[in-house]
Formats: sequence, structure tokens, C-alpha cells
Amino acid sequence: MQVKQRVLVVIMDGVGARKNTFGNAVALAHTPYLDYLSKQPLSTTLKAHGTYVGLPSNKDIGNSEVGHNTFGAGRSFAQGATLVQNVIDNGSLFKSPSWKTAIGRCHKNGTLHFLGLLSDGNVHSHEDHLYAMLKQAENEGAKRIRVHALLDGRDVSEKSAEKYAERLESVLSGLREKGCDAKVASGGGRMHITMDRYGADWPMVARGWDVHVKGKGPLFPSLSAAISHYREDPSMTDQYIPGFCIGDKQASGTMNGGDSVIFFNFRGDRAIEISKAFEDEEFNHFDRGPKLDIFYAGMMEYDGDLHIPNNYLVTPPEISNTLSEYLVSEKVKQFACSETQKFGHVTYFWNGNRSGYFDKGWEEYLEIPSDTLPFDLRPWMKAAEITETTIARLKDQSFDFGRINLANGDMVGHTGSLEAAVIAMSTVDQMLGRLIKACSETKTTLVVTADHGNCDEMFEGKEADFPQWEEVLQNPRPKPKTSHTLAEVPFYIYDPNGQSSGRSLLAPGEGTIANLANTCLDLLGVPSVASYAPSLIVS
Repeated sequence: MQVKQRVLVVIMDGVGARKNTFGNAVALAHTPYLDYLSKQPLSTTLKAHGTYVGLPSNKDIGNSEVGHNTFGAGRSFAQGATLVQNVIDNGSLFKSPSWKTAIGRCHKNGTLHFLGLLSDGNVHSHEDHLYAMLKQAENEGAKRIRVHALLDGRDVSEKSAEKYAERLESVLSGLREKGCDAKVASGGGRMHITMDRYGADWPMVARGWDVHVKGKGPLFPSLSAAISHYREDPSMTDQYIPGFCIGDKQASGTMNGGDSVIFFNFRGDRAIEISKAFEDEEFNHFDRGPKLDIFYAGMMEYDGDLHIPNNYLVTPPEISNTLSEYLVSEKVKQFACSETQKFGHVTYFWNGNRSGYFDKGWEEYLEIPSDTLPFDLRPWMKAAEITETTIARLKDQSFDFGRINLANGDMVGHTGSLEAAVIAMSTVDQMLGRLIKACSETKTTLVVTADHGNCDEMFEGKEADFPQWEEVLQNPRPKPKTSHTLAEVPFYIYDPNGQSSGRSLLAPGEGTIANLANTCLDLLGVPSVASYAPSLIVS
């Protein structure tokens, strides 16, 4: 199909719209090009959290997974947290074949293991889901239960593990009073063990395998004792705590043949690699050893095309007729690009939790390998490489609709380093300047937005309590905030063709990121999709 004008969408991952400069890396960065875009006639802000993207309540922060699902689907679907809570509340989770099999094996002297992220961040998991399953397992006769707790400090406060450990140990104590042998067996920070994604750092998964499965790691008498030990290093935050085991003289719960393992994270991207380690017959990413006779189930099916894992407790939403699929049917050439950390977001999640191409003849997906160093040490990440690649495609006129993700605001925002996040946002802005120039030269309409907030709020607390927070060496400094925010996100259209002249957008806060899909169709000159949220362009 001949499009009216080429469109490029730039997703600034983790960039919220907030005017207050207190801990706001976006406002503190050098951003002449973002400032320029914000003054374009077609500029507004969008909601990207809570029920607007399919999460349980408007107190729930948005995240990259549901954000890109919503972008690509053009409408919101009930997402992981909502789905899981619904099936726990109505009891259907405990009637699923996978749950029954997991419990059944434990009636035959097997151990029931629960592995996942221990927090109430509600982005990858929620502790309440774990507690409900622990209590139900004991009620159904499980005699030996072990929990392998991944510490968060990323979707929640960076040093908050103590309260989650205390709540978990209270639940397990209650189960032991009923005669169930229920204990914590292992743990560690989510960015040090187990929860890698997109094959960026398989040694993370290997380290997790050693402590969870083999029981190899520093030994502590309790989860709280392990956290207390690592608190002796004031620079150590929860997400980077090394793997450890819990027990007296040896780990209290290795994983063995005849056992069952439930991975209770509902979000897919950081669950796929550990799932492969448990399930793949021919596994070669690290020395796993022979595949164990373990029944493994995920909270959800993390990859609907590759069917990972084989067994799961909750059926994920079926997202059909995504923007990419529709554009392929209209013979519109597409280009998607990001670095490894967000590549799956502009492909898999954007395409409705679907791996691979709809039609390779009309699509090009390009992954730029990410660094494996901590992101606050390389806050520029791969923004330049993504930008250069995209500009080359613009000049070659190889696509009609493109989408790229600049991950800096999110990945650096999660480190809690304001200074690094300011550099990250200055980098993103510099890349936007290059893209604006290239779009002007190639007559391409540029759309700039974000999937959720993050680096716009790098401090916890109130500015009034820290009147000298801008002083570099001020002590004490506000506590770093490493989680996403509830902020609305920017939405800017730069139209060098002038075809949007005289038109306007919905007022700030009246639209959501679900409106992106039909807005892009409007700009492309492709017929809109009735099931999508309407275009943001209202006149």
C-alpha cells in the first residue's frame, strides 16, 4: 500500500512527564530537542499506568511489558497481575491441571518449590500470589515446601527486602504450626541471579541455578540473616545481592528428581531463560547437567509461540490483530530496532506476545547487542548505535513505519543514580536531535512518546525535607527511587511535511498509550481499525 507519509515512532523507555525538578532526571538533563518537540502544535501527555493499560488499579505503576502490549495492540487487555489475582480469587488457578500435577507429585515424597520475585511491585510478581499458593498447597496436603526468594529493589524501594522477608517468614511459620515442613531455601538479587532476559547475560541464570537447584552458595540460617549480612555493605542494594542458600549445615532445599517447581512470576521476559534451563532437553547455555525429573510450571505461558514453559497455571490474554499484523496485511513495510534489553519489547510484546515475524517480506527486526556492565556505568547504552542504524534505514527509504526503543531512561533509572540518569536523558535528547534532522531530510513524520515513567522521579521523600538536595556532596541525600512512576508520558508529533497543519490532539491526560496505534494509522494514511482506541488527532 502506498502510504501518505513515512512514520517513525521513538519510545523513550521510562520517561515520565513531570515539571518538578526534585530528583527529575528529565527536567535536569540538557534537553533542547525535547523542549523543541514539546512546543510543537501536536504535543500532549498520555496515561500509561493502572487500568489504562490493563492493570488492577490506578495505584499500579505501568511497565515496559504492558506498555508495549498496549502500544502494539491499540487497546488494553487484562494483564498478568489482574489475571492472576482473578483466578486466585475465584479458585480456578487451583483447579488447573498444572497445579494438580505439581501438588500430586508432592504427595509422593516430592518437595514443592516456589521460585520468584518476592515483593509487591506487581510488575513481575506479587507476594500475595505466593502466599495464597503456599496456604493452598498446605491445605491440599503438601508436606514439604521450599521457597527460593529473588529480592527486588527495582520495582520497589532499593533497600526494602527486610519487610518482604518478615512477611514471608511469618506465613511459613504459620504453615509449620500446621505440620508442614515449609522453609526458605535460597535467594539473591534479581539483577545478580536468575532473572536475565533476551539472552543478555546467561551467567546470571547459571548463578541462580547453582543456588536454587544445587544448593551451592554462601549459607545463612535465615532469609533475614542473609539480608542483614549484605546490609554491611552500604552500597549494596537488593537487586544486586549475590545468591545465597538457607540452612544449618547445608542448603535446606535442593531441587531433585520427583520434585515440583512453580515459577510464580507472571511477566514473561525475565522468566523465559530459567524456564528453558528447567525444560530444554538439549540445553547448552551453561553446564546445567542432565535434565532433572522435575515438574516445572510457570505462573503463565511466557512465550505463546515457542510455548515456554510447557506447563503453566494461568492462561495469558490472547492479543490478536495487532498493529504490526494489520500493517503486514496492508502491505506496509516495517522496521523495529532496539538494543538487547528492550528488543523483545518492540517485537514480542509489541506483537501481542508473539515471537518471530508476521511476514519477513514486509518486516525487518534488528537487535543491537547491549553491554553487560551496570547501566549507571554506561548510561549512554546503545542509543547512538540504534540511532545510526535507524537513520541509515531512513535514508535508504527501506520502511514506511518504524519503531525504536531507547532504553536509557528506564534501565539507568532503575539504578537509582540521578547523575547517571541525567546523562542518560541528555543522551536520548541528543539522539532525538539527530533523528529530527534525518526525519526532516527524508520527509518522515516523527512520533516521540514513552511507555511509562521512571527516571522522572529518582528520589523518594519530599523536596521540603532536603532543601540542599542539588549540592553534589550533600549528606544525607534523598533516598534513591528505583521503581517506575505513575506519571503521564509525553507524546509529540514532528511533521516536516506540514500535513498536520491546523490539526490538534486530545488535551493532556485525556488519552492513553493505547491511542498510539490508530494515531499512527491516521498519519500513515492507512484506514483505521475500529477495535483500536481512536486517534489522538481530533481535528
